[in-house]
Amino acid sequence: MECSTFISSETLTPAEESRYVSQYLPLVKRVVKQLSWQAQSVIDSEDMQQIALMGLLSSLRRYGRPDEQFAAFAAQRVRGAILDELRVLDWRPRRLRQKAHKLNDAIRELSRKLGKEVEFEEIKQHLEITPEEYQEYLLLDSASAIHSLDDMLTTDSDLSFNSRNLEDEIIISDSLRAALAGLDEREQLILSLYYQHEMSLKEIALVLDLTEARICQLNKKITQKIKDAVAQ
Repeated sequence: MECSTFISSETLTPAEESRYVSQYLPLVKRVVKQLSWQAQSVIDSEDMQQIALMGLLSSLRRYGRPDEQFAAFAAQRVRGAILDELRVLDWRPRRLRQKAHKLNDAIRELSRKLGKEVEFEEIKQHLEITPEEYQEYLLLDSASAIHSLDDMLTTDSDLSFNSRNLEDEIIISDSLRAALAGLDEREQLILSLYYQHEMSLKEIALVLDLTEARICQLNKKITQKIKDAVAQ
């Protein structure tokens, strides 16, 4: 499958742009809702909506007159606009970043000692951490993983997540395609729900009857598996 750049020579009139922005406003709202848990601590809802709308408008001006593929293209660029703003604003306070790094190192060391993936009760016993602190750590860690995964998967306009088959429709390098194919069924489902159906991690947790903390853990594991496979 060849990569396409989606650059159109057709210029829309201001009236057409306004009409299409209104038509695709539900798409903007879905993406904003999906990313709100990451962004709410640094971007208020109105600013986030404006950033997303600018991403949509940029999509229209680059793509031209929308067709059946436009929604997937626009969703990527809207997500990218919000995530870029989060990077600029450094969405994780320094104190939390440092705390998360220390906790991550401690959990990795504990996992090495026990020879398995550690559960919260084991972490609590060895590291004297509260459930609230652990939840905060998981959300920060998962958000970092999502940023990393987005960097790998949503490179400008070379991907399309609007398919029934995630592996077949994502236009990617052979190594990344192989990495995605190597995920198990549940891991592929999580990616599908997040990217194709634009669900938040909380919504995915409800669909899969898992805790949000467990979805955060799985999301990090998925990202690491993809990184390891691509690096081989």
